[in-house]
Amino acid sequence: MPTRPPFRRRRLGARLQAMRLRAKMTLDDAAEALDKARSTMHRIEQGETRVDIHLIRSMMDLYDQYEPDLLEQTRRAGKPGWWVTYGLQDLGYIDVETEASVVRELSLLFIPGLLQTESYMRAFFAARRVRGSTANIENQVKVRLIRQLRLTDSDDSLRLVALIDEAVLRKHVGGPEVMRKQLRHLILASRLSTVTIQVLPDRAGAHDGMNGAFTMLSFPEPHDPEVLYVEYPTGSLHIEAENEVREAKLVFEHLASRALDPEESIALIERVLAEQYGPE
Repeated sequence: MPTRPPFRRRRLGARLQAMRLRAKMTLDDAAEALDKARSTMHRIEQGETRVDIHLIRSMMDLYDQYEPDLLEQTRRAGKPGWWVTYGLQDLGYIDVETEASVVRELSLLFIPGLLQTESYMRAFFAARRVRGSTANIENQVKVRLIRQLRLTDSDDSLRLVALIDEAVLRKHVGGPEVMRKQLRHLILASRLSTVTIQVLPDRAGAHDGMNGAFTMLSFPEPHDPEVLYVEYPTGSLHIEAENEVREAKLVFEHLASRALDPEESIALIERVLAEQYGPE
């Protein structure tokens, strides 16, 4: 399967394409005016090729559209993601979440990564059939902990809306002590202004989300379309088709309406904590 270009480059490319279309120029017109091959222009607009600041300035002049923030976006698109330092090349999700401002996650089997404790993470990674090296697991833990920092970062905050199936709260991951701390962590995390936790109770019965978990990501810029992300055993899907994203959003909103409200959800977490794990 071909490697998907980094999200930052794809987003930049989509913006350049939109500028060209507003200027009512074809790809051939733009390529000729900029003294570039048509294939090169196509790869730039698809995010497959890096583009430098000088070419961006020439494009803005050609299209007669000056957007100063585009220069900073170009600089960011040319840099490797921060997670590369930790040996990860996850272009399916982390690079998208890094640019997002809101994450909506439906979780049916495990605590969402942004809400996991370190001990829960380690137990989760250790349970995988293909565990990888100790160093790789350590790096994954470090990256996940860094991702969580945005929930409390006033300069680059990330808002999380988590719909969690009740079964997740009762599934033993790492043993009683790990789960006791994890459920207490959920209660504390729910107090953050950036975090909304709702539990889908068992009594809700069958629901639309039973087909599988998914995550939706929204971005601060209005011209950036929302993204639907779905994992499966051997990979993941990164969906930007407007109709599919819209349908997923409707499903999420429907499930949120059937879930317990945040206050009731925390009350249920506290009951599960007391019933299954008792006091510390």
